[in-house]
Amino acid sequence: MSDRTTYLVLPGYQGSGPAHWQSRWEAADPASFVRVHQEDWDHPEPDSWVARVDAAVAAASADGPVVLVAHSLGSVTAARWAAGAPAGRTAAVRGALLVAPADVDHAEVPELLGFRPVGLQRLPFPATVVASTDDPWVTPERARRFAEAWGARYVEPGALGHLNADSGLGDWPLGRELLAGL
Repeated sequence: MSDRTTYLVLPGYQGSGPAHWQSRWEAADPASFVRVHQEDWDHPEPDSWVARVDAAVAAASADGPVVLVAHSLGSVTAARWAAGAPAGRTAAVRGALLVAPADVDHAEVPELLGFRPVGLQRLPFPATVVASTDDPWVTPERARRFAEAWGARYVEPGALGHLNADSGLGDWPLGRELLAGL
């Protein structure tokens, strides 16, 4: 085993397009940032999404530590995976950056109902939750509640929408700083 960290990128519902900060980070360093591909980005199935995260962590941990870099439904999936994964598997995860966690408990999107309820178990690794003050998918109060339940640091960078490509973040330097601080 080497000590090379693999950053597993977990996009949310409908994936992350080329202008999304997750995709930009992958393009800038494809050897370190590895996307966890889901079978169907538009019709997510919780068990399948969790199983793919588990397989990706198992594969990446053979090379060294793992850090999860999740956005929206990817953040909810990461929490769901951590709640059910064996301790040996979660021990490989050095930390998680959980950005704009989608509050599927209050989202009336039929494709997301299977992810209810949002898991609120404490994460077995360090994490940072980042949410803006005007995110249409999660209120600051709910994002703080997720962070508290997950035992995560909470960062609120202001009014930046869903912290996605529409937010105009580009390479998102603040996200890089938060990732480095895990």
